[in-house]
Amino acid sequence: MNSYIPKTVTISKRFMDVTLSCIGLAACLCLMPFIAMAIYLNDRGPILFKQLRIGHASKDRTELFWMYKFRTMRMDAESKTGAVWAKKADPRITAVGRFLRKTRLDELPQFYNVLLGDMSLIGPRPERPGFYQKLERQIPYFSERTWGLKPGITGLAQVNQGYDRDIEDVRSKVGFDHAYALSLGNFLTWLQSDLSIIFKTVMVMICGRGQ
Repeated sequence: MNSYIPKTVTISKRFMDVTLSCIGLAACLCLMPFIAMAIYLNDRGPILFKQLRIGHASKDRTELFWMYKFRTMRMDAESKTGAVWAKKADPRITAVGRFLRKTRLDELPQFYNVLLGDMSLIGPRPERPGFYQKLERQIPYFSERTWGLKPGITGLAQVNQGYDRDIEDVRSKVGFDHAYALSLGNFLTWLQSDLSIIFKTVMVMICGRGQ
């Protein structure tokens, strides 16, 4: 972690990650077979989808990891276009996938990433390597958003804005990511911020405000 983040925050954040991920996986275990069945019946193919993402960054290196999700797009979604952002009413998204995205249930497998230590519950959204260099060139301080921080399943940017659809969405998210990083400098500020983000994430799921 960066030197500005107290050890009390570092340790408490990891404890919260492990504890809530175990609870989340246990609580959602009963949902996963039904989600898997719905995905398979709607669009024959793999239930889970994994994608290479950029993780924790430091002065010495930037980590890469495989991020897991329930599959929400057709099997051939990017066979002709390559890596592109999802759009509103994207035809590549299946009917079941649309529901999973709205409720954010497609993110459930990422609790496993958190337990592995690749991700945190809360942090900047991990970006795809295919977009990274372009974003770093066009958005000031883009790469710094994950310095000393693990990417998150949810975060300040995610609950305020949702999924990225173009570079302007990413540009506006960078401010949220840096604002969250600043909250980690004090234990009470971090705790208040994380609890607020968790509450807002639950409301997004209940109200189906995902995209």
